[in-house]
Amino acid sequence: MTFVTRVVFVHGSVGNAASTWSAQRPLEERFECAFLTRGGYPPGPPLERIDFEQQADEVAAELREGDHLVGHSYGGVVSLLAAARRPVLASLVVGEPPCFGVARGNAAVEEFLARFDAFEAAGPREYLEFFLPLVGSAITLRDPLPPALERGARAAMAERTPEQAVIPLDDLGTAPFPKLVVSGAHSAAFDAVCDVLEKRLPAQRAVVPGAGHSLPRAPGYNDALLTFLEGAS
Repeated sequence: MTFVTRVVFVHGSVGNAASTWSAQRPLEERFECAFLTRGGYPPGPPLERIDFEQQADEVAAELREGDHLVGHSYGGVVSLLAAARRPVLASLVVGEPPCFGVARGNAAVEEFLARFDAFEAAGPREYLEFFLPLVGSAITLRDPLPPALERGARAAMAERTPEQAVIPLDDLGTAPFPKLVVSGAHSAAFDAVCDVLEKRLPAQRAVVPGAGHSLPRAPGYNDALLTFLEGAS
């Protein structure tokens, strides 16, 4: 089969590409799909520090002209930055990127950031017990943690906090490729960020409730993504 369209997927925190995008594997019947695992996540070696700016450079280097770029959560922040570095995309899709800096002053955003700043994780399990409910991801934690999940938690703990990201909204707003922002209708803080991006990019908006922040697992996510990608191809 000859593919004419490539879709590049960039995962968020805790889960790597394989776990984040498992429900998107059927899209390989329609597109050439590249599921990128960010540095620091298994099966790659751990990193002491993970920075969205460096990873945006790494993702941009992987992109080809005409690619569709799809980023979830922290990977959405990376994708926004990478898209500005490589404005030859066919389209950009971001799902609830935690670039809270674009919505500072919003009460829900300020509360979210205050809770995050006040927390100090003693280890991977404590981090997950705090972080997953905060972002709206429901995962039952086994004891002991599966090795891949423990490594994913350690990687998330090494990430530069994403509200520090300076998103080049003006540059992205003038970029010619279409954009889609996806939210899950579960968090006022994430909704506030997505509202700003929808207006400033400007972007189409899809709301896929039912999975909290784990948007790629939400009913309707693949349908919304497929409709957008086919319209943008």
